[in-house]
Amino acid sequence: MEAVQTYGRKKNATAVAYVKRGKGMIRINGHPLELLEPEILRFKVYEAILIVGEDKFAGLDIRIRVKGGGHTSQVYAIRQSIAKGVVAFYQKYIDEASKKEIKDLLVAYDRTLLVADPRRCEPKKFGGPGARARFQKSYR
Repeated sequence: MEAVQTYGRKKNATAVAYVKRGKGMIRINGHPLELLEPEILRFKVYEAILIVGEDKFAGLDIRIRVKGGGHTSQVYAIRQSIAKGVVAFYQKYIDEASKKEIKDLLVAYDRTLLVADPRRCEPKKFGGPGARARFQKSYR
């Protein structure tokens, strides 16, 4: 059984992609990729597929579980897990040359497809309504 498991992260969203040989099916939480909402962000997921070329995905089935975060960060986590999954699959079961070719294409387009964004929400402190803002000062 040829399969790899990779993950993608953005803020609090985590997506786990399970990539194996198949017929080119991509499912997110059991639903096909075509039904991903919101529609505008669906194209962000297609980016990872279109850059590499649909022919590379034709022989792969990808199942993705995603949880946490909001709509946008979930979509960014999904696209990262897909990109990392394909690279890992090509490295493990096909050849190093095609893996490097895919990796270079993805990094040249957008580095966040393979490298997680380390930024996190800064915690709130006392003396103010948020992390940096302070309560208004009054003299009388």
